[in-house]
Amino acid sequence: MRRLVLLAVALLAVLAPASAPAHHPSDSPFPKLIALPVGFQPEGIAIKHETFYVGSIPTGAVYSGDVRTGTGDVLVDPQPGRAAIGLKVKREKLWVAGGPTGKAFVYDARTGDPVTEYALPGGTPFINDVAIRHGTAYFTNSRAPEVFAVPLDGGPVRQIPITGDFVQTGAATATNLNGIAVAGHDTLILVQTNTGKLFAADADTGVANEIDLGGANVMNGDGLLLRGRFLFVVQNRLNQIAVLVLSGDLSRARLVHTITDPAFDVPTTIAATRKHLYAVNARFGIESPQTATYNVVRVP
Repeated sequence: MRRLVLLAVALLAVLAPASAPAHHPSDSPFPKLIALPVGFQPEGIAIKHETFYVGSIPTGAVYSGDVRTGTGDVLVDPQPGRAAIGLKVKREKLWVAGGPTGKAFVYDARTGDPVTEYALPGGTPFINDVAIRHGTAYFTNSRAPEVFAVPLDGGPVRQIPITGDFVQTGAATATNLNGIAVAGHDTLILVQTNTGKLFAADADTGVANEIDLGGANVMNGDGLLLRGRFLFVVQNRLNQIAVLVLSGDLSRARLVHTITDPAFDVPTTIAATRKHLYAVNARFGIESPQTATYNVVRVP
């Protein structure tokens, strides 16, 4: 019992600010639901301070707004031949996984202007998610056992074959590697959507070790969020977020909590402010997605 209490306290420490902030009228709203444009078909989300960014899968557009008010506007206009799946913001730039285009796109996070793009070498691509750490953006390919490392300073792209315990499974179009996070200086945390497995892979060699989940799994795992030793895994079609505690050597993880919410409708990715988690409802499988409504859900 004491161990569970300590874990609960640690989890609260991850999600809560170090000290209670002074009250300000602009802090009050923080709406539960943030509406996105009709037909937007979102997938990825990134947050910097109180500004959020959400990408559109089929159009490559990016919507941006303020989590305090829920208001926003299209920052990056739809463009033919582009897509926006996972995204991260760093150094006032948006790094966007381009899905079936096989590319990574970079935009100015303030103006939405295109900065550059990278053609990521590979066979049948679906560039799904991105994590940034120590001057490098790492992109997963869901249709091949590989991750691409793109230096933020514009250096050459490096293809990292993922080997070791990781085995690509299913049909050619099956979603394997999906969400990604970076632990420490050189370890990639990867989720395999169609098996529910987690892996810790060396960022230099790509050799992956399966993380022992003690009999649990994270089937339909999508976006990842790493905070200290706590790993949040969005399980999209299960409408939940798994919270796991990683061991110090990243060889094991223990499921300690599952976040659910009545407002979840196939959430895909999450991002966090100091106070809240925000999950994007992708609503995969609904009829007429071009005219459907979409939103972002705030959860404690």
